[in-house]
Amino acid sequence: MPLWFRLAYLGLAVALVPVYAIHYPWVNFFWFSNLALLGGLVAAWTSSSRLVSALLVCVGLLELGWIVDFLGGLVLMGQAPFGMVDYMFDPEIPLLVRALSLYHLVLPFALWWMVWRLGYDARAWRWLVPAGWGVVLITRLTVDEGQNVNWVLSMPWLEPGRIHEGLWLLLLMLGLGIAWWVTHRLVLWFMQRHE
Repeated sequence: MPLWFRLAYLGLAVALVPVYAIHYPWVNFFWFSNLALLGGLVAAWTSSSRLVSALLVCVGLLELGWIVDFLGGLVLMGQAPFGMVDYMFDPEIPLLVRALSLYHLVLPFALWWMVWRLGYDARAWRWLVPAGWGVVLITRLTVDEGQNVNWVLSMPWLEPGRIHEGLWLLLLMLGLGIAWWVTHRLVLWFMQRHE
């Protein structure tokens, strides 16, 4: 990875981590996007194809959902269509915190670019699934009421408690597994076509 990229990435992490640590509870760092941001920094400095491949599979499609929701919220003047990014339009959250959260706009493309440079490790998908499901379970065990990290309590548009907690966790893990498999297949297809 070029030095300029690694230094810019490091600068973002150095700016973001202390601000998030002050403003949010520590469990906020368990969001897949935050884990991917910090994992991507490690991958950039170690040139780890397997790590960046797993991170891209983990958040590639999910981050595109964040981007669509955010852009929809801009168009609809603060009313995010899916409710995933409502916090970005909340004046109670400091502007600096919201500005740093704009990393979501760049993260999937930075991961794609890193995979394109380092190569895609197709085995990363098999490594990611148990690790990702482990993050979901750890998150569920550590969140307090109202901390819906990785949607372990419900989706933003779904009333909490509407689905039994155990069934919801199972459906969430199944949905994430499907999203990760689809992302893996898309990345594999793209990389094979552009070799």
